Amino acid sequence: MNDLVRASELLKEFKGESLRKRVSRLEGALAAKDGVSLESFLAREHIGRELLAAALLVKHASSQINEIVHALGIVLALPSILADNERVESLSLAAGNTGKGFDVETSRRVAEFTFIEWQGGPEVMRQNKVFKDFYFLAEADTSKRKELYAVGTSHVLAFLNSGRAIPQILKGNAKLGNSFRERYGGQFAVVRDYYQTKKGVVRIKDIRTHLALLRQI
Repeated sequence: MNDLVRASELLKEFKGESLRKRVSRLEGALAAKDGVSLESFLAREHIGRELLAAALLVKHASSQINEIVHALGIVLALPSILADNERVESLSLAAGNTGKGFDVETSRRVAEFTFIEWQGGPEVMRQNKVFKDFYFLAEADTSKRKELYAVGTSHVLAFLNSGRAIPQILKGNAKLGNSFRERYGGQFAVVRDYYQTKKGVVRIKDIRTHLALLRQI
């Protein structure tokens, strides 16, 4: 633990307020330097093997961090989510775990969870996951409530009401693509066309309501 704390401190010091700005300054400062001046510059900037070792240690420690966040987020939110006399029937806690049921199925609902933080850019991979989760919830043959939990709902809803082409999303996921084309063929061209027919079926909910910690980070 002490090694990991030290590594985190070194990386925080290296990147400063902005890693992008830090790297940009390095790119400018290193231009035209020869081997000798480069070595002395790196020494002054405290950029050496210790820093690289710190980065590798943190990378190794966080290699499955998405799965850890996904699993812990769900189990810690459940006590707040479950209603009186509602019971958990099945769980699928590994992030991106395909081939199983929904993240959570209880005696009253089926639910998917996404803990991704939207940055406001193209967000292609995040959008693809949200569409997949929404689609399989919407099409599930169950009378239980269907819920999709996300860290905030504005980006999710903006995407679901967007003009992003559905074929672009389907081509990256064979299971999703086959299922969607079998049901609808080319009936829906863009995401909002499909969403408008299903928006009353799946509730989009803010997981921060049940995990106050996410509002603080």
